[in-house]
Amino acid sequence: MAKTRPRVGSRKNGRIGSRKNTRRIPKGVIHVQASFNNTIVTVTDVRGRVISWSSAGTCGFRGTRRGTPFAAQSAAANAIHTAVDQGMQRAEVMIKGPGLGRDAALRAIRRSGILLTFVRDVTRMPHNGCRPPKKRRV
Repeated sequence: MAKTRPRVGSRKNGRIGSRKNTRRIPKGVIHVQASFNNTIVTVTDVRGRVISWSSAGTCGFRGTRRGTPFAAQSAAANAIHTAVDQGMQRAEVMIKGPGLGRDAALRAIRRSGILLTFVRDVTRMPHNGCRPPKKRRV
């Protein structure tokens, strides 16, 4: 019986190098998307590469509780925790959306110990929006 040679590069032998390499990131951007149903917090470096992210859904909240301020607060705390572990000290904050979790997420970011360089609201506003559909005949 011939002895089988392990294939080089197969996934069974484990990954060569870790996929999530820990770069030291002193400065980053925190994006908060707060809709009425969910809040998504994404932490990126200044070039836009995602370091960590979290949402109210991944934190274990389901249904209407995902849109609550407390769910947004715990999502922000989860996302920022890994960024702080990678050495983030300063961050810019971009907040988008009309949801209830905007202020709660910002409060959690402030409490995390990261120094905020600026906070910007990047919610899209229609300047009169799309043309409405034509009226139906009565």
